Amino acid sequence: MTVIERREIALVDLLDRLLAGGVVITGDITLRIADVDLVRIDLNALISSVNETVPSPFELPPVAPPRLEEPR
Repeated sequence: MTVIERREIALVDLLDRLLAGGVVITGDITLRIADVDLVRIDLNALISSVNETVPSPFELPPVAPPRLEEPR
């Protein structure tokens, strides 16, 4: 074994590395009885860290309030 192969990584360090680059999880689950598909589940997930330099894709940008016209 080389030094790199014996190196241990803490779970926190592993999660930090994965979240820094992002992780994509995909999978398919099918519940079948007697060759009849009853339930099919497709899983697609993206897990990533979010900070000020990389904003969340789920937040909408702020919208300026509408201008009110002054009465004439």
